[in-house]
Amino acid sequence: MVVSTDEYASTVGVRILRAGGNAVDAAVATSFALAVVNPEAGNIGGGGFMVIRLADGTTASLDYRERAPLATTRDMYLDEAGELTEASTFGHLAVGVPGAVAGLWEAHRRFGSLSWAELVAPAMELAEGFEIRERQARQISMAEENLRMFPSSEAAFLPNGKPPVVGETFRQPELAATLGRIAARGRGGFYRGRTADLIVAEMERGGGILTHDDLEGMEAVWRDPIEISYRGHTLISMPPTSSGGATLAAMAKILEGYDLGSLGYQSAEHVHLLAEAWKRAYADRNTYLADPDFVEIPLERMISDEYGAERRATIAMDRATPSMEVGPGLGPADEGETTHLSIVDASGNAVAITTTINSFFGSKVTVEGAGFILNNEMDDFSGRPGFPNQYGLVQGEANAIAPGKRMLSAMTPTIVVDPDNELLLVVGSPGGATIITNLFQQISNVIDFGMGVRQGVNAPRVHHQHLPDRIQFEPGSLSPEVVSALEAMGHEMDERIRTGDVYPYIGDVQAIMRLPDGTLAGASDHRRGGAAVGY
Repeated sequence: MVVSTDEYASTVGVRILRAGGNAVDAAVATSFALAVVNPEAGNIGGGGFMVIRLADGTTASLDYRERAPLATTRDMYLDEAGELTEASTFGHLAVGVPGAVAGLWEAHRRFGSLSWAELVAPAMELAEGFEIRERQARQISMAEENLRMFPSSEAAFLPNGKPPVVGETFRQPELAATLGRIAARGRGGFYRGRTADLIVAEMERGGGILTHDDLEGMEAVWRDPIEISYRGHTLISMPPTSSGGATLAAMAKILEGYDLGSLGYQSAEHVHLLAEAWKRAYADRNTYLADPDFVEIPLERMISDEYGAERRATIAMDRATPSMEVGPGLGPADEGETTHLSIVDASGNAVAITTTINSFFGSKVTVEGAGFILNNEMDDFSGRPGFPNQYGLVQGEANAIAPGKRMLSAMTPTIVVDPDNELLLVVGSPGGATIITNLFQQISNVIDFGMGVRQGVNAPRVHHQHLPDRIQFEPGSLSPEVVSALEAMGHEMDERIRTGDVYPYIGDVQAIMRLPDGTLAGASDHRRGGAAVGY
């Protein structure tokens, strides 16, 4: 089974499985397909994280997060008054060194079975022309104004000067040619030769600083996954440079001390405990977590049972703790647009990938002559430590900008194993700062509340991230009585409302659940309309 945010891409993954490929092969092919049919998030101009669990129990995690160009400086996004500018979110200077192709190449090198070219071929076919569906038409139309600001983006995504419409054949010949070079030359087809020349020329044209040396030096890194227990289950997730696995683990360790399943689902007591645990986990996340190649991280303590108990002891059941009173608890530190796909093959091998270009259509810059959007991932650094980024995250010195450093991420691709050591869940989501709380809710929905995969994915969501100090909730998802009760405890409540093109929902979960009889059930989030495809 393959579950992603787009039916074209999910179908490509299943096509690879039917051809005898394994879960990693399907993950590579699906990722490249998303770069074509999901340009606002699926990418070759960004980066991501991959968590793997093989049928024999072997686990691995691959960090192919973008890196800061070598010419970056700590204060490069501050104006003369010391205020953050939009240069970290928009245009050429916002671009980190793309890691996606390096990551997919490395995953295939270690675990792939089919030929590399065979895995890239379906994406090439899609780039030569696919029929626009409602999803693509809507997303490109929403980005029209920003895409028009760069001639290369306008040419690539607004054929004949306007967004493509449902039923139209959308052709991306420059992207097809780029994918052809990647298919023929692998990693070298992106980081060297014509594609690299086009990227560097685009940087020079727009005042960016990414160079050939940056591209040549990009490598994906294998890291040990975070593995913790939660009510007898094993959660396998991504370690730093992702903050997702560590923060998810910290939340789980705090909340494991409560019988959540005995509370009414999304009752005032349930939501209160979630918010209190989350604000404590995010306080530690924002202080300590960063690129482990640059910063020493107190990871083992942060995800321990003992530390979870310490943090839990500071939670009052009848009142909210103000976030300004919830500081980091570990002692002195030595600290989007995104999409997810979940895959399980016939042998039981599982892959969870979350990949991103950060904002909706990233930097909005398309590489002229190459046909793909570049990320604006530099905003995920602390451009001004102690002040919020575009997601409202207030991060510390550990995540300050440095040349060659990977910026902190909230992406949380996760695999859950049941108490019998059998695969249970493969799950992940986009959503910027909301990703980690979203993932905890999906896991808790299944383990604590006994939900099936579709019921769990479709359940309403809430969010708290320490700062700003408020509980966000999806439109109409909490009753007025629950909202009033939470306000009486001291929580500020913030119902997310659609205004214009603002997305009011939390995340876009893609999940696979193994049922007791060994069959697979998949769910693609109804909020955006992807597809679970299996056989």
